[in-house]
Amino acid sequence: MVPMILKQGGPVAVLLLLLAVVALTVFLERALHLHRAQINVAEFLNGIRTVLKRANVMEAIAICDATPGPVPRVVKAAILSRDQGRDRVREAVEEAGLAEVPPLERRLNLLATLCHLAPLLGLFGTILGLMDVFAQLEQQGLYAHVTQVAGGVWRALICMGLGVGISIPAYAAYNYLVSRVHALVVDMERAAAEIVHIVTEANGKTDPS
Repeated sequence: MVPMILKQGGPVAVLLLLLAVVALTVFLERALHLHRAQINVAEFLNGIRTVLKRANVMEAIAICDATPGPVPRVVKAAILSRDQGRDRVREAVEEAGLAEVPPLERRLNLLATLCHLAPLLGLFGTILGLMDVFAQLEQQGLYAHVTQVAGGVWRALICMGLGVGISIPAYAAYNYLVSRVHALVVDMERAAAEIVHIVTEANGKTDPS
């Protein structure tokens, strides 16, 4: 199937297949990265709360370092700022949260660009194929044999089919990744709100004054 596509589709079909490989690579890398970043936030925060109640700050930091994902890093920022007051703790988690969003969204714009580029490349290949058909008709007139114009028709159909066929799953993959990023951002916001309360509560209990 692929050799036929490469032969009949021409250079544009080759570009479209390369685009498909790039899109698939980006999706798999991002999906794996986001999957690793997803944790059970409630369970993680309960563990941090238990450790901080024992005033074991170093263990809490070690748990954050050992746990992957943006949520532990936001929680760690709050723990490190625990002695600077509630407002500073809140600022620390907000700054940490803002720093974590760009890595989560990395390469999503590339995937979105490929979604829009695929059908345009397909249309371009279709135009080239039809131009070839009309060039053959212009040369041969009504006596042009079907085999003389079939190459151009094949190129037009293959390029358009590839463009649309690549764009549909790529767009679905993009929306899936965006939803995963949104879920992680919601987790960070939830963790940020809870860790501020946990840290200030723990400090209040350990404050000798």
